[in-house]
Amino acid sequence: MRRRFPIKGVLYLVIGLVLYGLNNYRTAGPSPSSPPSAENTNLGGRENRGDREGHGDQAILDAFREHRSGVVVEASGIVSRKLPDDLEGSRHQKFILRLADGHTVLVSHNIDLSERVPIATGDTVELRGQYEWSDRGGVIHWTHHDPQGHRPGGWILHRERVYR
Repeated sequence: MRRRFPIKGVLYLVIGLVLYGLNNYRTAGPSPSSPPSAENTNLGGRENRGDREGHGDQAILDAFREHRSGVVVEASGIVSRKLPDDLEGSRHQKFILRLADGHTVLVSHNIDLSERVPIATGDTVELRGQYEWSDRGGVIHWTHHDPQGHRPGGWILHRERVYR
């Protein structure tokens, strides 16, 4: 007697796994440590990426209002002022980023671990880094990869190029 293979059961299992995977991808979305691709980023419109906790200008404003530090954020804004590099210890490129609502934050980008970003006043940048509270608006640092892999990687997107 020939044994029948339970094809119907296997088919249901495969369909269920595919639907489960699609649902999880849709819910989680792409990895937050991945920079946006140039094709789906609206740099000219200063898009607020505030659809997930920790993302968008609102996460920075909340952290500032609540005096919180160590918050990993993604945001975009306009470079309002370039500052001299910090050359003590690890070298850092520094600039002031103005968010869409006018709030300003200092960006401190480690140029010993990442390339210098060729910014100019008025340029739009999008970034991922770690926010630290200060009474002057806060600082975003760790806008580069972590060579030890202990914390989420950061990046700066400027003119369709990612610096990490």
